[in-house]
Amino acid sequence: MAIDKSWFDGMEARIPRGEVRTRFAPSPTGYMHVGNLRTALYTYFIARHAGGKFILRIEDTDQGRLVEGAVDVIYATMRRCGLTWDEGPDVGGPVGPYVQTERRGLYGKYAELLIEKGLAYRCFCSEERLEELHKSDLNAKYDRHCLSLTSGEIQARLDAGEPYVIRQRIPEGTTTFRDAVYGDITVDNVELDDQILIKSDGLPTYNFANVIDDHLMGITHVVRGAEYLSSAPKYNLLYEAFGWEIPTYVHCSSVMISDPGTGAVRKMSKRHGDPSYEDLMAQGYLSQAVVNYVSLLGWAPHGDLAEQEFFTMDELIAAFEISGISKSPSAFDMDKLNYFNAAYLRNLPPEEFAREAEPWIRRSVKNEAYDAGAIAALLQARCEKLSDIPEKLDFFDELPQYDVELFTNKKSKTNAEVSLQMLRETAPVLEALPEWSQDAIHGALVGLAERLGVKNATLMWPLRIAVAGKAVTPGGAVELCRILGREETLRRVNLGMEKLS
Repeated sequence: MAIDKSWFDGMEARIPRGEVRTRFAPSPTGYMHVGNLRTALYTYFIARHAGGKFILRIEDTDQGRLVEGAVDVIYATMRRCGLTWDEGPDVGGPVGPYVQTERRGLYGKYAELLIEKGLAYRCFCSEERLEELHKSDLNAKYDRHCLSLTSGEIQARLDAGEPYVIRQRIPEGTTTFRDAVYGDITVDNVELDDQILIKSDGLPTYNFANVIDDHLMGITHVVRGAEYLSSAPKYNLLYEAFGWEIPTYVHCSSVMISDPGTGAVRKMSKRHGDPSYEDLMAQGYLSQAVVNYVSLLGWAPHGDLAEQEFFTMDELIAAFEISGISKSPSAFDMDKLNYFNAAYLRNLPPEEFAREAEPWIRRSVKNEAYDAGAIAALLQARCEKLSDIPEKLDFFDELPQYDVELFTNKKSKTNAEVSLQMLRETAPVLEALPEWSQDAIHGALVGLAERLGVKNATLMWPLRIAVAGKAVTPGGAVELCRILGREETLRRVNLGMEKLS
């Protein structure tokens, strides 16, 4: 019995046309790795650069790999990266639903249409038979055992309730597809397997659902990793089988990394413990810095912008052209990311830096009497990432044990004897201050150094060692005394004098 084509005509009538439409279609199987984030960014830039629509679609047909809460992670990550979508599961749109399992009724109809055209067929082969095929060759293609079944044999098996899959029938000849980055690529169809389109549970495979959904959602540009180049001929054959327009393919080369254990260069992968976007956030990187850096992994702007490194989101959208995407793999470099992140941290407005820094400050400085904003002001020019902060502040809550040798500093012209003298002179001056402010402390100490006929550093070095117990601190003696307060400062100065006596 022929399929009623009116339903398909109705689906075609819903498709938006006449604009650039791109989609990011993650699987909710875990966190957003760097390659996925780059795909999302390029997809977003293409749509926004053309004034088109950016769509979020959740591809959850691989039910065995779903991770609880992963969809919420996808939403949160994209919003944090500044990627806003025009259509999606949470905002709706003209071609929903935007979750693949909620579209499951569509795919079987399109598979049946291919069967009617002779371009797909039912396969009843058991798992055991398929395993036997691969015993001698793990890469062996399906042998088309079920392609020769008669209509009567097929009906009898259906009536008996035998499980089956639907496979794509690959035609003879060659298939040529065009990619915006790699150009024209031709493959011999004999190299292609009769891939499964519909699984035995009725759900589509990733490759089939991808094509159906991209067409029905009017997607004009498909951005994905270069690892999908080998699947592109099968996508093309499906588009041609349905008589549909083929979208512009944009395949992006791999992101490589030097393995921290072996030093070998390999593809970046969460499986190897390489950082995901969430890992980078947990390590104290700013989202804006990560977005900027990842955008430049395998893409470069043209013309006057060719040497520019730092971009706002609006600048990336304006500058982004597909022709700037490289065929060569890109290298993910943590040192380069640190460079970007440090620049972004230093350029934040002080109050925004303080907001970002406070949770990290409070990991070390539990004493609420110490002003997190004042501490943040000392840190902004002194850290590459926010996770650098806690170890710089471990002396605030408790003065660490330290060696008296720290008081000796050649540049400041101090030794134990000089330091003891300086602290003895400093303590009463600090104790007598009428107000405990940075200006008051600074003025009193500079005045004392002048009266004693010593350089400021000769006075300040012993004071900083006494109050921090460290040679390297995120601020000078004046700033540290101001934050610690008069009482704690004098307590630490007295401990320093005892240590030196």
